[in-house]
Amino acid sequence: MAEAATRRRGRSGGGAARRAERTGLKIEAAKYIERNIPLYEILNEEALEIIESNAEGILQEVGVNFVNNPAALQRWRDAGADVEGERVRIPRGLARQLCKTAPSTITQHARNPERTVEIGGNTLVCAPVYGPPFVRDAAGGRRYATMDDFQKFVKLGYMSKWLHHSGGTVCEPTDVAVNKRHLDMLLAHMTLSDKPFMGSVTEPSRAQDSVDMCEILFGKEFVQNNAVMTSLININSPLTFDDVMMGALEVYAKNNQACIVSPFIVGGAMAPVSVVGTLTQVLAEVLAGIAYSQLIRPGAPVIFGAFVTSIDMNSGAPTFGTPEASQILYGAGQLARRLGLPFRSGGGLCGSKLPDAQAAYETAHTHNAALMGGVNFMLHSCGWLEGGLVSSFEKFVMDADQLGVLHQMARGVAHDENAQALDAIHEVGPGGHYLGCAHTQANFKDAFWRSEVLDYKPFETWADEGARDTQMLASTRVERLLAGYQKPAIDPGIEEALNAYVAEKKASMPDAFV
Repeated sequence: MAEAATRRRGRSGGGAARRAERTGLKIEAAKYIERNIPLYEILNEEALEIIESNAEGILQEVGVNFVNNPAALQRWRDAGADVEGERVRIPRGLARQLCKTAPSTITQHARNPERTVEIGGNTLVCAPVYGPPFVRDAAGGRRYATMDDFQKFVKLGYMSKWLHHSGGTVCEPTDVAVNKRHLDMLLAHMTLSDKPFMGSVTEPSRAQDSVDMCEILFGKEFVQNNAVMTSLININSPLTFDDVMMGALEVYAKNNQACIVSPFIVGGAMAPVSVVGTLTQVLAEVLAGIAYSQLIRPGAPVIFGAFVTSIDMNSGAPTFGTPEASQILYGAGQLARRLGLPFRSGGGLCGSKLPDAQAAYETAHTHNAALMGGVNFMLHSCGWLEGGLVSSFEKFVMDADQLGVLHQMARGVAHDENAQALDAIHEVGPGGHYLGCAHTQANFKDAFWRSEVLDYKPFETWADEGARDTQMLASTRVERLLAGYQKPAIDPGIEEALNAYVAEKKASMPDAFV
């Protein structure tokens, strides 16, 4: 038996050629997901109207703080809000009215037009993990991230078929000064990948650097007329808009670049413990933030964001992949659609310290909720570990592989003549098998989604190959992808100008690590 198995594995010919085709390195990029399936709507009309009314009441009666930002306070005064100190109380209906000028869909252009994405409507754009200061891999364990790590993640994102977006701070490179690292990160996204990317938001001047570098890459006029960046503007929940995030939003809105206006909520700590209470606060915060972006520039592209997780009431640690988090995601999606705005939520979220079963369960729950809940832009869709403290190389490729499942599910179920397969049923008849029939031969390559990470081999083959678990298989894939990486073509003059900009900016200021 073992000898026969060995002969089968070593056999050449058609089977070997097909295996080589499957395992050979290909740089493919799937189009962003277009759903052909219904969405799951968890809230009825009464619940939605209650949340919307209560959110408007919070804006008028409680208000929101715009801290250290006199210009923002004046803009709100001019718009008709009641401003007392740094507290802005927004009359019922005003924020919603201002939000009406925000576009319902956003085209984010990539330097390779084939990678351009549509955000809104029935689409789902997947972007990688964002923000962790640590990285983890099977060989080196958990450690502070470096610029070399950052560049490797950008390369992996470029090589990942089911990932549509290069993201932003895929990890925080701690070996480069805080006031300079955004330049190196942007340069990596612009030159090591040709997918869309995110801008810097850690200081308004860094947002301006992002715009300036995009004007080198795309041209000034193109940038002013088209969205070429999507950037994450977090609200300091509850109900606080700080000058750093708002300063970055002001730069991007003024320059017609897309912003995700997103509450950052751990339920029970930064919002009520109830689903409806949390959704009410989410809506109030998003209405205020998006309305403010329209005060800067009516028509500025924005995305309704909702990053919400629950809390372990014993330890205080955030939890992920929970039923309550999914319920909030579903509800927030409904609220975003009622506003006619693109929606950001979801991701490969988990609290696990390793890319293990806990990580897989929690990630799968959130991935599926994002697909069914109408998410248009899914940040953190691959690579997230340890509650967002760690970017994991192995989990990056595991999650990126599983995004293929979402693509397949979103296609829905075909019922055309080929899908009905009546010719196959007639051909095979009672007691036969379908392996060799004409319908199977015509469809087998595309009939079933297949993982490029997980192991489907018989036990004997799996044991002969080292009895590798999923983390080991993922580690091998990371190595193979990085070894086969080829930099996408870029105009040499543009790359030279980008390098010169970065060098000049870095030379103009001393290093700062705060």
